[in-house]
Amino acid sequence: MLLVVFCQPECRGEVTLDDIEFTYPSRPDAIILRGLTVTIKPGQRVALVGQSGCGKSTCVSLVERFYDTSRGCVRIDGVDIRSLDVQWVRAQLALVSQEPVLFNTTIYDNIAYGDNTRTPTMDEVIDVAKKANIHNFIASLPLGYDTTVGEGGSQLSGGQKQRIAISRALLRNPRILLLDEATSALDTESEKVCSYRRPWNEHRKAALAS
Repeated sequence: MLLVVFCQPECRGEVTLDDIEFTYPSRPDAIILRGLTVTIKPGQRVALVGQSGCGKSTCVSLVERFYDTSRGCVRIDGVDIRSLDVQWVRAQLALVSQEPVLFNTTIYDNIAYGDNTRTPTMDEVIDVAKKANIHNFIASLPLGYDTTVGEGGSQLSGGQKQRIAISRALLRNPRILLLDEATSALDTESEKVCSYRRPWNEHRKAALAS
């Protein structure tokens, strides 16, 4: 799981999980998180590492406010997100999950969907594809960015789907980018690119990774 905070004038970009305790409503006796405190400042990257089921993805759900904490709170720029409009909070976010959703249309359309308020230029789409280390693969295809990916991205490998989804999220340029196991299917070279050539560094974003 990777949380990237985009520093914009409307959202300074500090995310804090403050003394979090959480249990799912369906399992009130099973404590998923207890006493978790993490602050991600603009320009900082923080990793969450742990075994499966330890609560890393739960942190993503709490930032998205799919659930409220049992104790403690999540803050954006020092403000408890429970006091913020939930639609505003989610408008600041883009999520790339382990199994990203792709549509049965072209690669260009799948990436361009990241900003559905306008029609992105091909140069913009290529730029984010390069940052996600997928451009060379796309350029090698006979139809390039006009290649249809198939239902659910069936014509692509898991790693290729994840990189296209990362490209889409980068094009949207949200305040907070959540990558929840979003590099699990990447090959070694692509994972190295995502790990060390952070495409969000030039925007001074902070990152929480697991």
